[in-house]
Amino acid sequence: MQRSTERILTTHVGSLGRPHDLLEIMREREHGRPYDADGYAKRVTSAVGDVVAEQVRAGIDVVTDGEMSKVSFLTYVKDRLAGFEPGAGEKLMPPSWQVEIDRFPEYYADYLGKYKDQVSPMMTMVCTGPVTYDGHDQLAIDVANLKAALADHPSVTEAFLPSTSPSGFGRNEYYGSYTDYLSAVAEALREEYLGIIDAGFLLQVDDPWLIEYLSENPATTPEQRRRDAEAHIEILNHALRDIPTEKIRLHTCYGLNHGPRVHDLDFRDIAPLMLKVNAGAYSFEVANPRHQHEWKIWKDVTLPEGKVLIPGLLGHATNYVEHPELIADTIELYAGIVGRENVIAGADCGFSSRASFHPEVHPTVVWEKFAALSEGARIASSRLW
Repeated sequence: MQRSTERILTTHVGSLGRPHDLLEIMREREHGRPYDADGYAKRVTSAVGDVVAEQVRAGIDVVTDGEMSKVSFLTYVKDRLAGFEPGAGEKLMPPSWQVEIDRFPEYYADYLGKYKDQVSPMMTMVCTGPVTYDGHDQLAIDVANLKAALADHPSVTEAFLPSTSPSGFGRNEYYGSYTDYLSAVAEALREEYLGIIDAGFLLQVDDPWLIEYLSENPATTPEQRRRDAEAHIEILNHALRDIPTEKIRLHTCYGLNHGPRVHDLDFRDIAPLMLKVNAGAYSFEVANPRHQHEWKIWKDVTLPEGKVLIPGLLGHATNYVEHPELIADTIELYAGIVGRENVIAGADCGFSSRASFHPEVHPTVVWEKFAALSEGARIASSRLW
């Protein structure tokens, strides 16, 4: 993993808006209707080439494929894990969402309607048999597409591929305990983690469920939530065993809920647990106005030697373009505490977490956000070096 040794590097979380013509084919594919498989494969390849080129034009140093091939950052695993069946119409609804929905029902009645524009809903998967990894061919295509796109841009500093953490997408009806189930999922996903590393890319583990385990949930106690989070970390670390930590980025966030978010936990209560995950860099929310003030926690939370912070300086829930001076100022706050070489400028979360005709942030705005991030990093670098 490259570090900010000469200037502040820039990156983001991964998911980017898919082009509409790709979404139209993907929608047919997801609903089991006839589609042009060869045309779909070619359009995914060209879409990856396009989004890599846009990242480079905007000045992003550490790029990715935009998850062009995935129906979402999470439920794409339905095509890569054996042992699961579709749930009976069970939409994914984390407990932390329900707490907010109960507090602001009028807002969410309107907000949740936007998800009608995704190519298929995010549904709970049900584990009904032994979990194994069956996604080698799909991963090989992702790897080939990103490598082909990078060949046209030799100036790129580094590239990563995202992969989901073991939690959040499934309900267990096969294994004797939830721990056994989660361990089996983690062991299967380890094959994807290793495949990404073996291909020469950084592995980014997308893990919003770390914070979800800790978040307010009337069905559990704070003590149980803490135990669940600790168990999740232990299982994830086992899946990451023997992978050099400098090749791993962890992304955690407060989820894709673009609402009032008044129930968000203080990041001070999360950061020490996040740092227990055996990764070399940690990506988290900062641009979110519920968390912008939390740069101060790093005066008390010690960043382990050799680790990197990737604070999110671009919001994933707003089409405002952040000002480069604000980005530069925030970079300097973090660099002043943990050291400039230990900071990479990032984003709060993905800009199209699901394959949708109306993603969280319009793609044309995303490129402006990336350009602002790059300019902010340039300003901060001129001050820090």
